[in-house]
Amino acid sequence: MTTAGVRATARIGARADGRGGTALPVLEGEGPLALRRTRASGDEARVMLVGAMSGPLGGDRFAVRAEVGEGARLYVGSAAATIALPGQAKGEARYDVRLDVSGGGELYWLPEQLISAQGSDLYVSSRVELRSGARLVFREEQVLGRVGEQPGRLTSRLTLRLDGRPLLDQELSCGPGAPGGWDGPAVLGGHRALGQLVVVRPEFEHEPPQARLLGECAALMPLAGPAALVSALAPDALRLRRVLDEALRALDR
Repeated sequence: MTTAGVRATARIGARADGRGGTALPVLEGEGPLALRRTRASGDEARVMLVGAMSGPLGGDRFAVRAEVGEGARLYVGSAAATIALPGQAKGEARYDVRLDVSGGGELYWLPEQLISAQGSDLYVSSRVELRSGARLVFREEQVLGRVGEQPGRLTSRLTLRLDGRPLLDQELSCGPGAPGGWDGPAVLGGHRALGQLVVVRPEFEHEPPQARLLGECAALMPLAGPAALVSALAPDALRLRRVLDEALRALDR
């Protein structure tokens, strides 16, 4: 911890164990980012991210890094929602996620929601590097403000690359100080929960999912590669999760 905020990094390394399962030779957490291995089935390893402190607060720098080797299967979730809060330290907080999946590896990245509380200022950067033959399910959910309050400022960027080639690179900023119109009809339309789901499957290269609407405020779009993107808006976190879960079930058929 410093006067400018908390610095913490969590690291996960998943490898095939040679017996049909997945080993975790690297499982390291720091400060507010605690990692716990939980019971799994089959050849999968499961890890839960447990928040040991409040945050991120103003000035904090959090990072999570996960590497999945060839033949390994890793599921990462979180024990509870992450709440971005204002802190005594001035300035923007950052939360950086770096994921690397080798060919033949599979990663399910399914944390709980990120809630942007009033007065907070958070920049989230998620960068995913994939190799040919990798499989991925990546879910991101954000809630603008707790019940009865306005949101803080939240900027989120997601970059997805396959063998160094960009598949997706997008950024959205919401809340006080964000570009005008962020909550207008052309962007969020007054909704308080937004999310996206990215699914990468090698078979999508030859049989991509068809673009279609998934209800009034959600859409499925194939990307220029073996991947599909679902973008969704909802009045609250519960309905957002329902939409994304239904989309994942449809893509897994």
